[in-house]
Amino acid sequence: MKKAVAIIGSGPSALMLSAKLDGHLFDVTVYEKNQATARKFLVAGQGGFNLTHSEPLAEFVRKYTPTALFEPLLAEFSNQDLIDWLHSIGIQTFEGSSKRIFPEKEIKPIQVLNAILTVVKSKKVTFQMKQTWLGWDKDMGLIFDCEGQRHLVKADIVVFALGGSSWKITGSDGLWSKAFEEKGINVQPFAPSNSAVKIDWPASFLALTEGKALKNIEISCLGKRKKGEVVITKFGLEGGVVYALSPEIREQIKKTGKANLEIDLKPEFSLTEIHRKLSNSRGTKSWTKHLQDQLRFDEIKMALLKNVLDKEVFMDPMRLSTCIKAFPLNIVHVAPLDEAISTAGGISLDEIDNKFQLRKLPGHYAIGEMLDWDAPTGGYLLQGCFTMGAVLANHLNSISPLVPAV
Repeated sequence: MKKAVAIIGSGPSALMLSAKLDGHLFDVTVYEKNQATARKFLVAGQGGFNLTHSEPLAEFVRKYTPTALFEPLLAEFSNQDLIDWLHSIGIQTFEGSSKRIFPEKEIKPIQVLNAILTVVKSKKVTFQMKQTWLGWDKDMGLIFDCEGQRHLVKADIVVFALGGSSWKITGSDGLWSKAFEEKGINVQPFAPSNSAVKIDWPASFLALTEGKALKNIEISCLGKRKKGEVVITKFGLEGGVVYALSPEIREQIKKTGKANLEIDLKPEFSLTEIHRKLSNSRGTKSWTKHLQDQLRFDEIKMALLKNVLDKEVFMDPMRLSTCIKAFPLNIVHVAPLDEAISTAGGISLDEIDNKFQLRKLPGHYAIGEMLDWDAPTGGYLLQGCFTMGAVLANHLNSISPLVPAV
């Protein structure tokens, strides 16, 4: 007899789990509180649809916090495994200049979702929409509200894939945490990740640079370094380089109430090389013109140096060279939780075993962003969710009494 599986949530981890579960072994029902599936997946796709990243697995896994969680998971379902699976369901991909993996240019996010749903529905998975999970009754039945009407659901296996707490408009609100806390399950407070950072720019600087990119730089925080570019905004800074440093920024803010970044404006040159170039004779040139000629700085970097640094520092070759290699910026705070691309926090990892089962609730599993892990943008977040769904499906398929255990 088939086992009944209730999956609560319909994001990437839930859909991959549904697609990979053996339809001969399980009757699967997906419960979603929205009218449509995977809303955050579609919203995220509008801003550049990074499905995963093509870098070697040894480098890939280091993008995750904690790395130890993802090493065995990605060994079982890697970035290449995801690419191969997408190809098998008709979603062709290409590698961008940044090594990120995208659907072929004519393929829209909704088409990717529909291709996945086609696989899921071929497994006879049932979808129940407008189902808000409220918690458990005294017998561990699942309580749902559907447009004001409550009902109970019993299942042999329950999988929660309820998301984090950003982009509440998509349904990712984190309100599920209270029900878990009432069961004695440790839920870490949600914190913004992959979010903009607040910097109090001088008005003169913003007038020249707001909305423009600071390119070919390297930013460091607590010893971690990331190359790329960032966008200057009225709020502060945003972009992949800052997002990748989210764990380090959070750690500093948690300890001291603020965070410090250092920007290397010329990562291809050493401090000695920069100082030598600035010390060259400038003849009749102005100091600004000399600086531009020697270092080939664009107007954005020049505006940063001239409008943020003190004049005495700007005019001193040695002090200016030091700032060019380690331009200091103070982060006041990060963007609000709901404006973050993703969130850290959620169910503590020591509350689950190595196959995502909640230690205090046998037969109940949790996957996806509702767990306390973190990753940068660029395909890593999606890959992490898809991988969890695939690994859990493999596990459940293997332990079914209808097939030999592996």
